[in-house]
Amino acid sequence: MIRQFVVVIVTAFLVAGAAFAVAVDEKPLPDPVLEAQARSLMKEIRCLVCQNQSIEDSNADLARDLRAIVRERVALGDTPDNVRAYLVDRYGDWVLLKPPFNPSTYLLWASPLLALVALALLLFRRQQKNETRQAAMAPLSDSEKAELDKLLEGEQ
Repeated sequence: MIRQFVVVIVTAFLVAGAAFAVAVDEKPLPDPVLEAQARSLMKEIRCLVCQNQSIEDSNADLARDLRAIVRERVALGDTPDNVRAYLVDRYGDWVLLKPPFNPSTYLLWASPLLALVALALLLFRRQQKNETRQAAMAPLSDSEKAELDKLLEGEQ
């Protein structure tokens, strides 16, 4: 009895999951070459809702709309550069998963290098502090020992 109940529950969850599934491709282009070109472009375009997914991988409504736009532009004969330019004009450089190297993105492209330089400076300063501490804790020289002995004898 319990076994049948568990089977029914598991089956219900599996069926419910399939009911919420959404098809990613609505209407592929009839020409396989153009469809391949459109799909290649879709891998380069960011889903503005999901942000870290391409529009090819996203099920968001906006991604579906952008896939339709890409297919439409490719079917009209636009080159990949023209399709990218069309989307950038409407959504800005943010729509590209690989943003271009231009004045508005210099900081973005330089940030990994700046982070490495900051890390190197931090490590260098830490090393300098450790060396200063080590120098402060160095053993006493003979003259320092003699001076310390004189001070200690004077206290007694």
